[in-house]
Amino acid sequence: MTASLNTNRQGASPGQPGVDLPDSRGRTGLDREGMGLLRNPDVGITRVEVTSEGWHVLRRTTFTYRRRDGQQVTEQRETYDRGNGATILVYDPARRTVLLTRQFRFPAYVNEHADGMLIETAAGLLDDDAPDVAIRREASEELGVTLGELQHVFDLYMSPGSVTERVHFFAAPYVPNDQKGPGGGLQDEGEDIEVLEVPFHEALAMTSDGRIVDGKTVILLQWAALTHLL
Repeated sequence: MTASLNTNRQGASPGQPGVDLPDSRGRTGLDREGMGLLRNPDVGITRVEVTSEGWHVLRRTTFTYRRRDGQQVTEQRETYDRGNGATILVYDPARRTVLLTRQFRFPAYVNEHADGMLIETAAGLLDDDAPDVAIRREASEELGVTLGELQHVFDLYMSPGSVTERVHFFAAPYVPNDQKGPGGGLQDEGEDIEVLEVPFHEALAMTSDGRIVDGKTVILLQWAALTHLL
């Protein structure tokens, strides 16, 4: 974008998908996120630019911030907005096992993970559903299991320096008869997920020896150990 280019709201070029025109998901107004937030009197958002409007959204936001010493500074941050998500530890209290998934994760593969195959708890984006509804859906799709009562554990920001996502953590018991389907994810969404039933003590050991390196999974397994869930 050059200085001579005509711009509209907050400097976005006319006809920009996701701003004035619908993007591939039918969204507009993606440059308004955060404008008008007043929850923190020391923060004032002055400009939001959409720098990428793919399936998820990358924004560059300019804001003023009053430091602890009283000085007001102008700062700029890029944020990646992929929506909020949910994850769950599915466990058999009698047999002391947990249901996990294994799937290829390209971002891990390109960042020095040996083969990109990560062992994880079932998880997914909310997609406008309530967290408990979304995680039941994901458990059914990925693990083939129909869940009963859910325990809400906590909600965490997993990478708050750059990613807006808040993940809702759950746990739920299961018995073998609760596995109504094969799991494996949705092929039409490109998912190819292997279902693993792992003894809890082995899964916990895997967090120490590097076989499990996924953050949400480590958190849930260590939470289960600390609370003597299994």
